[in-house]
Amino acid sequence: MLRKIRISLAVVFYTLITLLFLDFTGTIHTYFGWMADIQFVPALLALNVGVVVALLVLTFLFGRVYCSVICPLGVMQDVVAFFGKKSKKNRYSFSPERKWLRYSVLVIFLATILAPGVGFIAHLVAPYSAYGRIANNLFAPVYQFGNNVLAYFAERAGSYAFYTVDVWIKSLTTFAIAAVTFVLIAVLAWRGGRTWCNTVCPVGTILGFFAKYSLYKPVVDTTKCNSCGLCGRNCKASCINSKEHTIDYSRCVACFDCIDKCNKGAISYKLRSVAQPTEDKGVDKSKRAFLTTSALIVAGATVKAQEKKVDGGLAAIIDRQAPNRKTVPKPAGSLSIKHFTDHCTACQLCVSACPNQVLVPSSDIEHLMQPEMSFERGYCRPECVKCSTVCPADAIKPIDTAEKSSISVGYAVWLRENCVVVTDGVSCGNCATHCPVGAIQMMPENPDQYGSRKIPVINPERCIGCGACEYLCPARPLGAIYVEGREVHNEI
Repeated sequence: MLRKIRISLAVVFYTLITLLFLDFTGTIHTYFGWMADIQFVPALLALNVGVVVALLVLTFLFGRVYCSVICPLGVMQDVVAFFGKKSKKNRYSFSPERKWLRYSVLVIFLATILAPGVGFIAHLVAPYSAYGRIANNLFAPVYQFGNNVLAYFAERAGSYAFYTVDVWIKSLTTFAIAAVTFVLIAVLAWRGGRTWCNTVCPVGTILGFFAKYSLYKPVVDTTKCNSCGLCGRNCKASCINSKEHTIDYSRCVACFDCIDKCNKGAISYKLRSVAQPTEDKGVDKSKRAFLTTSALIVAGATVKAQEKKVDGGLAAIIDRQAPNRKTVPKPAGSLSIKHFTDHCTACQLCVSACPNQVLVPSSDIEHLMQPEMSFERGYCRPECVKCSTVCPADAIKPIDTAEKSSISVGYAVWLRENCVVVTDGVSCGNCATHCPVGAIQMMPENPDQYGSRKIPVINPERCIGCGACEYLCPARPLGAIYVEGREVHNEI
């Protein structure tokens, strides 16, 4: 029963967390966005003390149930291991703890998670971030393809035309990292079950400290055990030494497979006394205990393919060159470049959520895979606050539309030498017409001359950095106007 409860809860969590990255109709995140908020690393970076303490207490009470139920990367490994087990039964074996590797990765993770310029190293091994990139870059295209083949190819064909070389590099870099991560973890899971969780994952190592002293644990009753070794050969965490009747609780992920496989009932999940040794010799039977079964949520949300929003009357823009910005703008709600960089886990949930495809993963080594704003495929609409509602790490704080309209994340810069009004002698005014805050006006270049051509004049104090002017500028290959980001966001 324990194993069935664990699997049921894991399926619910895994399905809904995955849908957070795949389906942004609004329904999923409205009701189940809290599942992203209770992931360990995002909660840690968001300074969500309540969630972090709750997860540590949960681990201290019941072992690493976070790894077997809540963590999507852990459940994904279980899925792969399930199919790997079909090819060869009873295939696992006990392996000693590789302390040098576990603690080395943990030290590197803690040393780099907030360090400027090297934070991406921590994001590579953070479980939720790794799974987010896998879901966004690998699962999402498959999901969209499965929903509507024609719509998928039409959307891709249209959107790729807006890609610049810079955006291609950013997208392909993140895709490659996600693909390599998936292949590596999948191979390890196929061959050794939870190898990644117990030798690499820093969250698993941290929780292992508490799981070692958890109150409820799987316990071996040596009076019943016949040393058949079936438990050890089915332990995907490779933490059961059946010869010595011991369990490494720091690596046990509380999957309960061993209990299910034991024919003699020699392993039970029970409350253990602090003074009790690892070998459970001659202890009276006690009732198995686990978390009270929560009401299972029926995931019946209708899945729909997202429709690409395109402003009417615009022709496809090709061969566009990205501007050389001194500071790349970050989305409203992120307060500053430093705040965003320090808190972002590069999970790319906001990239999946952005309906205008403004957020793209960075290829800059200092901010590798962290989202940044790019206006080749759209602009940041003042009425959209989707990214601020989905961020689990508090890198983008929740804001409403009124607040967003008063936050300046950047300011527009006009390049006279590129403007079609100057180079081609034509009237334009696209930037001024579509500026949602009226920060750009078309003024006569020479006020004293009758009929003087009008050029854009920018009021940087009113500009919010939405990128509408940059996106709609017809100049090619380099636009005549672009957005320069602010280190610290201003209120206007």
